[in-house]
Amino acid sequence: MVLQALDIVGVFVFAISGALVAVRKDMDIFGMFVLAFLPAVGGGTLRDLILDVPVFWTTDVTYVGLTALAVSCVFFGHRFVSDATCWLTWMDAVGLSVFSVLGCQKALETGVGGVVAVMMGVITAVAGGVIRDVVANDVPYVLKQEIYATAALVGSAAYLLLVPLHSEWVVWVAIAAALSVRSAGIVWSLSLPKAKL
Repeated sequence: MVLQALDIVGVFVFAISGALVAVRKDMDIFGMFVLAFLPAVGGGTLRDLILDVPVFWTTDVTYVGLTALAVSCVFFGHRFVSDATCWLTWMDAVGLSVFSVLGCQKALETGVGGVVAVMMGVITAVAGGVIRDVVANDVPYVLKQEIYATAALVGSAAYLLLVPLHSEWVVWVAIAAALSVRSAGIVWSLSLPKAKL
């Protein structure tokens, strides 16, 4: 039940992030839906294709409905958001944190090893946003200076390490770990080291 609720939250906030990008790009409502749907389901779709399991949203139209709801909220409410870029950043951070853990959890359920499960968590969290940004002709968040994919890696790895405890708090701790790393990257503009020429 908790994982289902978190999945809904993750889809909704990622859809909002896509819709906000569409508003910034001056797209119509159809463009808003497309850019909302891509981050909402893109990472999970790629994960399921790699794991060779049924793609989650093809058997449950709830995800389409959540995307439509997010688009409606942004379409009618974006005027009340004074800084769409700020909202986009934090909505994206929440979605990233939730999806990294849920992606790892689903991968483990299919029986893959720990390393692959962590990779699937990162893909679930990052791939949809990359697709969104490419379609919107933006530089993907994952390629920018602030720590991004690293936060997804931390969340996935934390879940993998803590899941043997069989505690209901494992999911929350792992999400908090990912969100803490991403938040630190946002607030202090932290980035990974770069090669010097």
